[in-house]
Amino acid sequence: MKAMVDPRMPTDPVQPPCAAAQGVAARLCAEAWDHLWPWRRGAAAPHVALHAAGIALALAATIAWVLGALGELRAGALIAWWFGWSVYEVLIRLRAKRYVKDGPWWGRRYRVANVMDMLCYVGFKNLLIGAALFLALKAAGALV
Repeated sequence: MKAMVDPRMPTDPVQPPCAAAQGVAARLCAEAWDHLWPWRRGAAAPHVALHAAGIALALAATIAWVLGALGELRAGALIAWWFGWSVYEVLIRLRAKRYVKDGPWWGRRYRVANVMDMLCYVGFKNLLIGAALFLALKAAGALV
């Protein structure tokens, strides 16, 4: 017989490595790293070529943002690159970091993510990051 879990959570609870950090500063750094870095040590891509392609895609998305900052890339191209990166990130996180925070953002309750959870998490996170980067580029006069 399976043990009773919290009925308010749609999936089983999980304790990610970032949640084990002690102290406010260490916890914030661990959580920021967890949000920005989709890979996890020990959860390599199923094939070396896929891992290399992922690193190449991350580098290409970074270069796209740099080109956007220099005024060499239009907003539509940046959005396309960012969307491509988001699709890749969903696939990687489903394999490497299959969890999402449950409850308020300041809480420490995590649960196993299903595909829709991960689509929503990555989509919203990357929407916020992309909006901040677009606003910064616009304020710097790089985007017209």
